[in-house]
Amino acid sequence: MAEDTGFLSAGELAARYRAGSLSPVDSVETALTRLARLEPVLNAFQRVDAEGARQAARQSAERWRRGTPRSALDGVPVSVKDTLLAAGWPTLHGSRTVDPAQSWREDAPGVARLREAGVVLIGKTTTPEFGWKALTDSPLKGVTRNPWNPDITPGGSSGGAAASLAAGIGALALGTDGGGSIRIPASHCGLFGFKPSFGRVPLYPHKSPFGTVISNGPLARSVEDAALMLNALAKPDARDVTALPYEERDWCQGLEDGVKGLRIAFAPGLGGAEPGAEVLRPVREAVRLLGELGAAVAETGEVIDRLQPTFEPYWLAGFAHTLRQIPRDRHELLDPRFRLLAEQGLAVGLEAYCAGAMARLHLAERLQAFHADYDLLVTPVLPGPPPPVTTPYHSASYDRWRDAVPYTLPFNLAGNPAASIPCGLSEAGLPVGVQIAGPRFADALVLRASRALEQALRWPVPHPLLAASLERIAG
Repeated sequence: MAEDTGFLSAGELAARYRAGSLSPVDSVETALTRLARLEPVLNAFQRVDAEGARQAARQSAERWRRGTPRSALDGVPVSVKDTLLAAGWPTLHGSRTVDPAQSWREDAPGVARLREAGVVLIGKTTTPEFGWKALTDSPLKGVTRNPWNPDITPGGSSGGAAASLAAGIGALALGTDGGGSIRIPASHCGLFGFKPSFGRVPLYPHKSPFGTVISNGPLARSVEDAALMLNALAKPDARDVTALPYEERDWCQGLEDGVKGLRIAFAPGLGGAEPGAEVLRPVREAVRLLGELGAAVAETGEVIDRLQPTFEPYWLAGFAHTLRQIPRDRHELLDPRFRLLAEQGLAVGLEAYCAGAMARLHLAERLQAFHADYDLLVTPVLPGPPPPVTTPYHSASYDRWRDAVPYTLPFNLAGNPAASIPCGLSEAGLPVGVQIAGPRFADALVLRASRALEQALRWPVPHPLLAASLERIAG
């Protein structure tokens, strides 16, 4: 595929804007053109605002012409996941039970900060209903597909965000991660995905029963782009009472400091997970490279207990809370599988729910003690490659605890930062991600190690197999 500015990084776009060799208007037209060609197959957007994006691009182009860009992200095309408020656009959470005829006057904090940075918002991306699963299909929009292979899921719940970004539609995507919902799609689509420490990026409103495990964060084509986005996202917002104290810093600083001297644990069997050989092969190679870069790497055991016995009631009770907020006459509109699990959650007692809440504290304590001996913890992102789009979630064939979240969920429950970095391909030519996690508040360290590994792996963007797949889709 000839050079396509749709695959330029956010940093490269800004450099060209500054030099006058490219305009935000050009970038947005490229994104919208690719969207029109590929969306009929990918189904990655809940809403597209082409005219709003063009107007914002013209305004950005004028700021660059005057030499007064609002930030290094000014004029960069960005998508927003449809679980986050964006003024003027309905936020439907992938559900037919949400009434779109509301005022929709407010931005979520991350969206507000991106607007202030001058980005061009092109639309809202698809999510499974209420972000409930690690695949992306919903009663509202149907099935979202992976640009590497349309028969394969992009993962979830930020599946539309990852699919569109991997397809060259926009340079960055804003997602949310409550159990792996940024890192899993990043792994499935060959992207970098970062879940910051809980509270690093303010979140509002707190309507989800899982609000204390959810982080906003970037999906990007590089660690540097994610850090640039975090510079905007991590700014304070008084509406979030759970947010961390604002740390005024440039998250790009220190990215090139490498991993020499760091103590890194590799836990392929974290919490009893059982990774397949085609995942372990590229992940082990990534771990080997970290050692070559000067880190002291040691393979460890399970580190933590299995999650399902304690946390399944906690998970189901959260679904039940959501179900109770929906009028009974709309229950028939719900994803049948979500409704079934939510109805099971109605039977979860207070003692089981409280046991889950206490287990979260104990898990956080255990990881904190572990990090006294290790600076970082490395695992696969998932035990296996991405499954077909027809896969029933949380079933005998694809169990949530066994196949989807055993590596990612622990860091949501504990609030720790974690990232997914593409590290290779499965036997079917699909991306595989490696996860780097750190102690709470060590976001900069996770980004720094991710950058070192990214540089060592030299993952091509776009990968030749992705480019070939996109040609087939567009053809």
